[in-house]
Amino acid sequence: MSKQPKYRQVADALRREIDSGIYPPGSRLPSESELSARFEASRNTVRSGLGLLVSQGLVTSSQGLGYEVAKHEVFELNASRFENLSFPQNGDAYSTDVANAGRRPHQTFRVEIRPAPEDVAQRLKVEPGSRTVLRFCHRFVDDVPWSTQATHYPSWLVDEAPRLAEPGDIAEGTTRYLAAHGVEQVGYFDEIATRMPTPEEARMLEIGAGVPVLLWTRTGYSEERPIRSTVTTFRGDLNRMNYEIGSLTAREGNAQ
Repeated sequence: MSKQPKYRQVADALRREIDSGIYPPGSRLPSESELSARFEASRNTVRSGLGLLVSQGLVTSSQGLGYEVAKHEVFELNASRFENLSFPQNGDAYSTDVANAGRRPHQTFRVEIRPAPEDVAQRLKVEPGSRTVLRFCHRFVDDVPWSTQATHYPSWLVDEAPRLAEPGDIAEGTTRYLAAHGVEQVGYFDEIATRMPTPEEARMLEIGAGVPVLLWTRTGYSEERPIRSTVTTFRGDLNRMNYEIGSLTAREGNAQ
């Protein structure tokens, strides 16, 4: 006999059925009364079990409509190729990757002059509070919120690449735009972290309860110094990131 509380037994049984495909993404779970009869448990116990699945991001609930298995149409991003100038692009790296995956990209922009926060100043090797250009993107895949991206550029770059401080999109992407103006990104340093979203992040990315965000911080460098600090915040349930490092001929070959 299980020592788990009854509500956890309910949640565990339903989680196994979701994972096995009995209840696929987008399908509706049985009603609370049906689950009460099945598990021989009170409706409050069943509700607690369902609430646990909601907090874990596996199930969504709506007033009057019951419980639905969350849809997880994952987008896969190759982070080592992202912004690599040797790969052909049609527009910026985000639009190219999304379109190549057969999906539909859409993004909005905000451009501001901001003092550098301390963590950004450390990455850009400038004084905290010194002037930076912040380019903020809110990105979508098939009209579903995908990520937000906040990039700080040091003020000295604006003299060499004035479009950085202008509102709106830079269609070819800022990495290519800077390279065309003699400021080539020759390397980058990436940091990956996860945490629960802030209320503003949850609102912008339409994140359900219990779903974390993936934070991808990339500091880009020219031959001489840092040229930008980018923090991309992804929905944790809709994104997967990979890197390609070294020779992968064995991966591409036939299995023996």
